Amino acid sequence: MSRIRCQIDQLTPLSDTVFKAVLTPEQALAFKPGQYLTVVMGEEDKRPFSIASSPLDDQIELHIGASVAESFAMQVVDRLRNDSHIEIEAPFGEAYLRHDSERPRILIAGGTGFSYIHSLLDTLLRQGDTRTTFLYWGARDPDAMYLKAIADQWAERFPHLTFVPVFDDAIAGHRQGTVIDAVCEDFVSLHDYDVYIAGRFEMAGAARERFRQQGVLDAHLFGDAYAFMK
Repeated sequence: MSRIRCQIDQLTPLSDTVFKAVLTPEQALAFKPGQYLTVVMGEEDKRPFSIASSPLDDQIELHIGASVAESFAMQVVDRLRNDSHIEIEAPFGEAYLRHDSERPRILIAGGTGFSYIHSLLDTLLRQGDTRTTFLYWGARDPDAMYLKAIADQWAERFPHLTFVPVFDDAIAGHRQGTVIDAVCEDFVSLHDYDVYIAGRFEMAGAARERFRQQGVLDAHLFGDAYAFMK
């Protein structure tokens, strides 16, 4: 783990509640797709965010969900908006991409959990990986699925990738419900798959219980939340 000073190059809204931050580290950051960093707000105040960019990039991209003034995340957005530099610590996390696995993959995102999935998929597609991959992304409505256009483009361009958007609201032509239900409906057994998941802790916990019933092996289920759960 290293502490690195970064120049704040960009802070732009991706939706009403999600911001994209682009940082240039003053020294190279070595990390694996799917790992996360902490933004150093103070010596006793370090806030975790998935790295949305690929290790193939020189810059670091973050997707920050922040909708409430003075919230945990909005305080970070305000710091990024007002300062020219910020310190990070990285890398962290064991839910990184397993390049050596030959199993097909199911990638699951809830809300801004797509930032974690974005790092995995962006790396895989740019490296020419053609293993069968399913992407499930759950959000309240199309506006909340802040990079749906990119996911659609990936699925159109790469025939081995299937993208399944799932909405809380009823949206014509799309699945309604939860991503957990959608995955369990679509796969009789998860025994032979690697499953990567990011979203709220409650979602990750519920997913693990359901997916175990569908045959997933804990050794093939990856998510940062599981490091903090029994």
